[in-house]
Amino acid sequence: MGYKVAVVGATGNVGREMLEILAERAFPADEVVALASRRSLGVEVSFGDKILKVKALEHCDLSDIDICLMSAGSAVSKEWSPKFAAAGAVVIDNSSCWRYDSDVPLVVPEVNADAVAGFRTKGIIANPNCSTAQLVVALKPLHDKAKIIRVVVATYQSVSGAGKEAMDELFSQTKAVFTLDEVQSKKFSKRIAFNLIPHIDDFMEDGYTKEEWKMMVETKKILDPKIKLTATCVRVPVFIGHSEAVTIEFAEPITADEARDILRRAPGCLVIDKHESGGYVTPYECAGEDATYISRIRTDPTVENGLSLWVVSDNLRKGAALNAIQIAECLINRKLIEAKRKAA
Repeated sequence: MGYKVAVVGATGNVGREMLEILAERAFPADEVVALASRRSLGVEVSFGDKILKVKALEHCDLSDIDICLMSAGSAVSKEWSPKFAAAGAVVIDNSSCWRYDSDVPLVVPEVNADAVAGFRTKGIIANPNCSTAQLVVALKPLHDKAKIIRVVVATYQSVSGAGKEAMDELFSQTKAVFTLDEVQSKKFSKRIAFNLIPHIDDFMEDGYTKEEWKMMVETKKILDPKIKLTATCVRVPVFIGHSEAVTIEFAEPITADEARDILRRAPGCLVIDKHESGGYVTPYECAGEDATYISRIRTDPTVENGLSLWVVSDNLRKGAALNAIQIAECLINRKLIEAKRKAA
């Protein structure tokens, strides 16, 4: 007997991706329910070769849900995740609502899969921020080898990380530039077409944005609380795929060749690093792919044990939907959950 899976926020970018990946990976589900707000009632979404009609979250029977993939924002998660958990489902939440709760594990399966067992306290597991997810996949094997002291990262984040409205705004602004129409900015603080915006999420008192703060705090929680990290997060006119320029200082010596070999063997990583034109991966090429791509691995001569590298990943997949489903698979493979129908 398979599992009954609810996808909350099924009409959004990540929700649709979750449905696609559940079908692609032949997830052991007897039934998948697409849920969203009442205004999306009856909207059709794809699930493999099937079409699902979206149901209203408010009217959903939670009693037989085994796994809830929550991707409807923090406000919805704050209200509904405890309700699903109280009804006996495991909630895997893609919002920032539960990431910093000490009773909720924050998980990237390639990095800290053992942490999934902590779901029993609240019935919730948190997905990290998309930019954090790909970063820690690349950092983990290197940290195991030479112990990371400090990370400096600049991100180049696609508009899909800000939702469908942001993607529509990039499209409409780009079109307006070529047709000489007025370029209107609604979603972003400044024009995004043919531009860069060094501002993601709200500003904090210390001058960092909340997106940058998330990367600092989440890396510590997932990987190692002793790691120091500073980030500059930038929105770029790319539809899908986050890129990161990463500089790492280690406690122990590690060469670029050693790092390259380690990352080639690491789960979730794919190294494409030729010292020639085109011998690296761009966000365009990573769209629709599951791997975290790593290129431009080289020694940083400004510190004693330093490396610099380029990390690219599909933010809707590894940064969100895929990671959530990998967490669910981890729970099943470790026999930490059982389908309610089978249990009955």
